[in-house]
Amino acid sequence: DPQLRRGHTPPGSPADPRPTSRHYLDRTVKFGSPTREEGANTVATAVIVDAVRTPGGKRNGKLSGWHPADLSAIVLNALVERNDLDPALVDDVIMGCVMQTGEQSTNIARNAVMASKLPESVPATSIDRQCGSSQQALHFAAQAVMSGTMDCVIAAGVESMTRVPMGLASSLPAKNGFGHYKSPGIEAKYPNIVFSQFTGAEMMAEKYGLSKDELDEYSYNSHQRAIAATQAGHFKDEIVPVKITRADGSTDTHHIDEGIRFDVSLDGIKGVKLIAENGKLTAASASQICDGASGVMVVNEKGLKALGVKPMARIHHLTMMGGDPVIMLEAPLPATQRALQKAGMSIDDIDLFEVNEAFASVPTAWLKTTGADPARLNVNGGAIALGHPIGCSGAFIATKAIYELQRTGGKYALVTMCIGGGQGIAAIFERL
Repeated sequence: DPQLRRGHTPPGSPADPRPTSRHYLDRTVKFGSPTREEGANTVATAVIVDAVRTPGGKRNGKLSGWHPADLSAIVLNALVERNDLDPALVDDVIMGCVMQTGEQSTNIARNAVMASKLPESVPATSIDRQCGSSQQALHFAAQAVMSGTMDCVIAAGVESMTRVPMGLASSLPAKNGFGHYKSPGIEAKYPNIVFSQFTGAEMMAEKYGLSKDELDEYSYNSHQRAIAATQAGHFKDEIVPVKITRADGSTDTHHIDEGIRFDVSLDGIKGVKLIAENGKLTAASASQICDGASGVMVVNEKGLKALGVKPMARIHHLTMMGGDPVIMLEAPLPATQRALQKAGMSIDDIDLFEVNEAFASVPTAWLKTTGADPARLNVNGGAIALGHPIGCSGAFIATKAIYELQRTGGKYALVTMCIGGGQGIAAIFERL
């Protein structure tokens, strides 16, 4: 398709005339089963053409005034408007959300579509794979377009942890006499066990021999990297600014992740109180409660031609697996190994890693296990600095990875997350 071809100047070249945006990368697009020799000039049948996110908002912070359906609508509208496409071409919206109660109940995905500029003809469904929800939405979107049953799907995620607090979906019914998720069958299999991410994070630190100093230093570096990335403008193409109204009625535009501590110090992080007595983790080495929304547009060959846009990345591989639900947070480690094995790749083939920073013990244990280069991990900071809006985070970190590949000219990125219930999800993206 001649609309998808144009001369390409290598990133960083003095003759490079492109604006700082996602539109500069062009490739001849061939669909089908790629070979390793064909490399970057070949894409499979699932490609990402755009990815956006809101800036993160702290609990009771700048995004707290936004209903989550309306916050989600911002990213849906941005994906349509930035690509100047007919919104009726969107076949489905798949949206991750964890606390599907209150303002996030009754199919938040469809509610987001109704709040957006998408037509009523666009269907939507909400999914809950805990912290991996919107990365799973991305997997489902890719599988839909690869099957040919759909041509253009938006994978998205949202979580307003201010307006729908973490745990509310289970605690509220239990408090009112409507039971608890831990059934008699589960109790028989896991007697007297309280499944807890906090316990799992401490178990990870103990199992992999991680010291408190290691965890504190990792957390400090997450903020330092997020500060550097923000000041260098690395997030400007992926963030959709959000208009906010203050308590006094004045208005402003929120465009910088609110959780970053620009005055962070290592001594300050080390001085934060432990979460558990005799433990190693603190609030400073855990992800931040956060409000946010994210979205990724996924298409196949037919969708790409219909939209007339250029691809950013192809979805090279998808992996999902289960693990121990008690330690809970460990599954990204074997999921990474499985993804690489199935893709026929080694850890050194990957230019960039995003490992969700639910707690500092997860990426630090991941580094020890994989032997990956620490300089390639969460290079622009992670959830410890930027926040972890749980149902939104999967598409959030995928978005970060895709833009960082474009900025640096890297070829492959691997994105993985730990998930409640002891699951791990991983994807490999190839820059186009």
